[in-house]
Amino acid sequence: MNTFKTVSFILAIGLLITCQSTSKLVKIQVFTPSLNDTTSIVYISGDIDALGSWSADKKAMSFVGNHLWEKSFRPKPNASIEYKFTLGSWQKEGLDKQGHPFANFSINTASVKIKKDTIYQWGQAQNTIVGQITGQVVYHKQMQGEGLLARDVIVWLPTDYDKNTDKKYPVLYMHDGQNLIDPKTSSFGVDWQADETCDSLIKIGKIPPVIIVGINNTADRSLDYSPGTKGEAYMNFIINKLKPFIDATYRTKPDRLHTFVGGSSMGGLISMMLVWEHSDIFLGALCMSPAFQYQNFDYVPKITSEKAPKKDLKIYLDIGTVGLESQLEPGVIAMVNALNAKGYLSNKDYFYVREAQARHAEADWARRLPNALIFLLN
Repeated sequence: MNTFKTVSFILAIGLLITCQSTSKLVKIQVFTPSLNDTTSIVYISGDIDALGSWSADKKAMSFVGNHLWEKSFRPKPNASIEYKFTLGSWQKEGLDKQGHPFANFSINTASVKIKKDTIYQWGQAQNTIVGQITGQVVYHKQMQGEGLLARDVIVWLPTDYDKNTDKKYPVLYMHDGQNLIDPKTSSFGVDWQADETCDSLIKIGKIPPVIIVGINNTADRSLDYSPGTKGEAYMNFIINKLKPFIDATYRTKPDRLHTFVGGSSMGGLISMMLVWEHSDIFLGALCMSPAFQYQNFDYVPKITSEKAPKKDLKIYLDIGTVGLESQLEPGVIAMVNALNAKGYLSNKDYFYVREAQARHAEADWARRLPNALIFLLN
C-alpha cells in the first residue's frame, strides 16, 4: 500500500511537471506614456478565462515602472489569443495616436512568449460615433423572459412595410441585437450593417423583404447562449414569448418556412441549437464563427447522435482564421462533417465559408452577411 501511494505520488508530480512544461508562461506588456503612477490600474481583457473573457475590469495588470504594465499567465499551448486594454470599462479603452480604438491585439503562444504593445490615449473614440440607421426601426424596451434578465428588442422593418399594408413578411431573429444596425450601440463602435445590407439586397431583388428582430444581450450572455438552464430559458423566451409578440404586433408569415434565426460566436451556437432542437419553429439558422466546440464544451455530438430522419433545414456556417477563429475552426469543421454524415448537402441544405485572415469581429461578420442572407432567405 505504501509503495502504491509512493508511485501514485511520483506519477502525480510527473503529470504536474508535464502540464507545467507544456503550458509555458506568457507575458503581455503595455507601454502607455500618458500614465506613470501606481494609482492608475490598467486591465487586460481577452478571449480566454485568464484574460477575463472580455470583461473590462477583471484582470488587472502589474505596474513595473517607466510607463509599463504587464500580465503573466499560462495559456494552452499553441493558442491564438486576442485582447485589448482598458482602465476598467469600455468607455476607457486604449486608443491610438488619433484617438481611435485599436483592433484587437493578438498573440500566438506557439511562437511568442513576451509581447509588448503601446497605448497612447485612454477613453472613448475622439471621433464620436454617430448612430446611423437605414430604414424604420421600432424599440421594445426591457422585455422580460422567465429566469432571464430583461433586455431591449429592436425591430427593423423593410422600406415597403407601411406602403403594402396587406403584405406579410418572413422574420429573422438575431442575437446581440445592439450590434446589428446601429454603430452607436454596438459594443466596439462597429455594427453588422444589417439594415443597409438588407435594404440593398431587397432593392436589387437578391432577397425577399424581411423583418429583422434584434434581441439585445445581457450580462448573462454566455449562459443565455449555451446549453443549460439559462440557455433553455432563453430559447423558451424566443419561442413562447417574443415570437408570439412579434407575430401579433407585425404582419409576419409565422410558419416555420418563413422563420429564421442567426448570430455569431456563442450567438451562432444558440442559433444552431434553436434550429436543430426546434425545427418545427425555424427553417434556417445563420451561424457565423459559431462556438460549437470551445474549451470543454462540444455541441457536435448532439447532431451525430440524432436518430430522427434528416430534417428540412437551411444552415449557413462560416469561420475566419485569425485569433479566436483558429480555435473555433475545428468545431465548425466537425459540424460540417457531422452534417455531411447525416446526408445534408453542401450548397443546398447548408453553406460553409472559410475566410482566410478574417477575425472574430463585427466588421468581418458584416462583410460576410450579404452572402449569408442570400443563401438563407431564398
